[in-house]
Amino acid sequence: MFIFALQSKYTMNDISISVIISTYNSPEWLAKVLHGYNNQSYQNFEVVIADDGSKQETIDLIEAFKKEVFYSITHVWHEDNGFQKSQILNKAIVKCRADYILMSDGDCIPREDFVEIHFREREIGYFLSGGYFMLPMTISEAITKESILNGKCFNLKWLKSHDLSSSFKNNKLTARGFKSWFLNTITPTNASWNGHNASGWKKDIVAINGFDERMQYGGQDRELGERLINLGIKGKQIRYSAICIHLDHPRGYKNQESINKNLAIRKTTKVEKRVWTDYGIIKK
Repeated sequence: MFIFALQSKYTMNDISISVIISTYNSPEWLAKVLHGYNNQSYQNFEVVIADDGSKQETIDLIEAFKKEVFYSITHVWHEDNGFQKSQILNKAIVKCRADYILMSDGDCIPREDFVEIHFREREIGYFLSGGYFMLPMTISEAITKESILNGKCFNLKWLKSHDLSSSFKNNKLTARGFKSWFLNTITPTNASWNGHNASGWKKDIVAINGFDERMQYGGQDRELGERLINLGIKGKQIRYSAICIHLDHPRGYKNQESINKNLAIRKTTKVEKRVWTDYGIIKK
């Protein structure tokens, strides 16, 4: 099989992809996500958890999963100081062992071919831009370890039996082969860096100094992608190929002041075609 041919080129001491998963005090959702990564067709990856200050329950959960899953887990944590996702992501980037980094969130369960698609589609001079399939709270709660491992939570019939509404977006779950390629090609959505489903070369991310740590909630991932584009790295659309389902949750950290500040930073990045931030991995 193709996947075994891919994996035969590597050993577990030669990790080909580092998967960064961001989290904050959502152990129930994180557990479902980690089960999803334990069900991947492509297995030569590590997981680096970027933890923005979660409490002991999350720490204990991660320690338990280290004994259960086939992949290695590195837990990168800092003290809770409000929404500081950019800071913890930069710390996680430094810890990544692979040359290629896939980023997602602790509320996004990956389909079994998620890592495989990112590995297969990676290309020098590009980053990959995926999306997510958003679920309501009722279905998010109904998903179990069993429905993750047997793939039912990605099955349209199973989801509709749990009252999923009909929508064109449901094509994300059913598109394969030519159909997914065609939808990736015609979608009007820009190939931006989306923190829940994006990947790129570590050397490119380091070359722009990672995330701008002045930015809190609202577009900090997009701004990183805009600096990658200014560097000459192009976005490649895979939103109908690399599928993850997004579990519902409240967003108490969302506020307009943060969004406005981030929009101003992004405007400067675009107008001045900035590549480097003085507020990233390396501080000014």
